[in-house]
Amino acid sequence: MTQIIVQGPQLTRELAAEIAEKLAGQCHWQDRYALIENTQHADLTMLRQQYAVDINVLPAEFVAEDCRLIVMDMDSTLINIECIDEIADFMAIKPQVAAITEAAMRGEIDFETSLKQRVALLKGLPVEMLDRVYHERLMLNPGAELMLKTVQQAGIKTALVSGGFTFFTDKLKKRLNLDFTQANVLSEANGYLTGEVTGAICGAQAKADFLLARCDELGISPQQAIAMGDGANDLLMMATAGLSVAYHAKPKVQEAANTALNFSGLDGVLGLLQRP
Repeated sequence: MTQIIVQGPQLTRELAAEIAEKLAGQCHWQDRYALIENTQHADLTMLRQQYAVDINVLPAEFVAEDCRLIVMDMDSTLINIECIDEIADFMAIKPQVAAITEAAMRGEIDFETSLKQRVALLKGLPVEMLDRVYHERLMLNPGAELMLKTVQQAGIKTALVSGGFTFFTDKLKKRLNLDFTQANVLSEANGYLTGEVTGAICGAQAKADFLLARCDELGISPQQAIAMGDGANDLLMMATAGLSVAYHAKPKVQEAANTALNFSGLDGVLGLLQRP
């Protein structure tokens, strides 16, 4: 049975009923979202263009009640910035670094190459500047705390995996009570960045491997996991999960993902899980 979740800040009970009528389906209003079932029409392209709400078909094989793990990308998914771009801003080279970041997120250059290029440009930056990025620039995306608190109370494990840096993931792990994190380690010497990454790079394949390893560790199937991201280096990870969520993502990611949140905040995940 097809299940369609409709949600977003502009959604009203009346609007949900109108969308359900156009789909010739049954609307179940749930305050924060609407569930539409038994639809006679499945073409959502026109409706998505017409209404400023998220309209998503849940994969038939994904059972929301069985979800036990949520794995999130960090930059521009859990948080509002690309950390490396903001670090570069303190060296007055943000445009150069941001251009490489954007190309990598669109999938135009491979992530590992792009990361090495960008980190090399940071050589000589005082490590203390990373603290300024965290305290002055970094904010959680809307709905993050509500989503995390709700799923954690339900016993769902939460994980953060990033092509960014452990400096930030470690702080967020402690702040948000996350269960698992993985990211890249910025090399430093005498209080300055060396322009290199220590150890293996956490790129697209590493993110997918991270999700699978956490599933093994928890004794669950990848089908019981949600993977959420916004850039091309999230695609392999998202493809391994039972439900993939493109969060305000690049077009390539939206096309590949099971679901997309373009109007909702991160609490839109709760609607996809059909939780109040």
